[in-house]
Amino acid sequence: MTAETTKDSVADAGAGTASGRGAVRASERALAPDLARGLMLLFIVLSNTAFHLWSARYGPSGWQPVDGGRLDRAVQFGMITTLDLRIYPLFAFLFGYGMTQLFLRQKASGTAERDIVKILRRRSLLLIAIGLLHATLLMAGDIVGFYGLLSLALGWLFLRRGDRALMWWIWIGTTVMAITAAQPVVAVLLQGDLGAVGDAGTEPGADAYAADEPDWLAAAGTRAATGLFVTFVAAPATLVGGAYVIFLLGFWAARRRILEEPGRHLRLLRGTAVIGISASWLGGLPAALAHIGAITVPDDAQSDSGILFTVREITGNAAGLGYIAAVALFAHWWTRRPARRGARAVEAVSAVGRRSLSCYLTHSLLFAPLLAAWGLGLGEHLTSATMALVAVGVWLITVAGAYALERAGRRGPAEALLRRLMYRPSA
Repeated sequence: MTAETTKDSVADAGAGTASGRGAVRASERALAPDLARGLMLLFIVLSNTAFHLWSARYGPSGWQPVDGGRLDRAVQFGMITTLDLRIYPLFAFLFGYGMTQLFLRQKASGTAERDIVKILRRRSLLLIAIGLLHATLLMAGDIVGFYGLLSLALGWLFLRRGDRALMWWIWIGTTVMAITAAQPVVAVLLQGDLGAVGDAGTEPGADAYAADEPDWLAAAGTRAATGLFVTFVAAPATLVGGAYVIFLLGFWAARRRILEEPGRHLRLLRGTAVIGISASWLGGLPAALAHIGAITVPDDAQSDSGILFTVREITGNAAGLGYIAAVALFAHWWTRRPARRGARAVEAVSAVGRRSLSCYLTHSLLFAPLLAAWGLGLGEHLTSATMALVAVGVWLITVAGAYALERAGRRGPAEALLRRLMYRPSA
């Protein structure tokens, strides 16, 4: 690992230089955040490619197809239980964690707070622009712009606040989420019908990706509309609905260096990993069983406004925290091992995490033209199982590329460009 390599990435929210500080030093690097980002990108590409099975018949939620053989059913079951609505909370936590890392590191080096805020604001605006461009050109489900807007608002509101204020707002957001989630549950209990809430007749979420549109320009129009909605409607709704809590928990954890020093927080990490992952998988289990036909549930209950979807969404937040805690525990165990078989694999996945913006954009650059009808149209002929293989293959290509850049001591191209636009050269 070289000092030339940086932590500047989409989920990092910056961890590099400013006028008062040099690049991140090798001694400052921690394995857990980089490894978590690298694994997160595998989960994200698995989720995104599933929306490009454009000839498949999707289920009531519009997230997974309902056709295919036993192996396809197994993949769908696994995705619903462990990945769908469970990866973005992990992303949000890491994004908030990285923002706080940058803020604290710059502040410790003597950079004025107002200058740090300007850097973060400029970064957020750049991420919004990159996200909208990415959504329009390649992949409607972009999350860069979404989190760029969240970081713009939450960074301004909370980054310089004390721990007490931060915890107050975390509890307020948690309460709002609990009340919001309780409303459909109460409606179902009062009416004694699982299908009392939800509408299975709504447009499947996969349609927003326009993967079945043979004309690139028409597909780009749909993708642009989706990207604008996700960035400027869904992101503000997240602030109102209290889901910003995961972001703020990233702020809180970074102030305590939980991922840099997991050995000092083993009890917290173990409890979070066990409870978070267990609660999340149990929360996704009813929807997964209903999807494969193991239990009979009304379609409205399985829709993206139904009771099963609500349970999956709420418990998905627990998964994000559980997954990052599990990675931190692995990092603690790994760094204490005297002999490290598999060190190259861990280093390669971590290299992806250090170049997560470049790798995330490369995913779309690889699979969108390959799968969409306006490209080679391979998505028409794939199933859930074969699409998962394609997703893993795309991720492995970025692993190889990131590892090559790591060995050469070079940043990812997107990180290098973002850094150049973020930081104004000193006199």
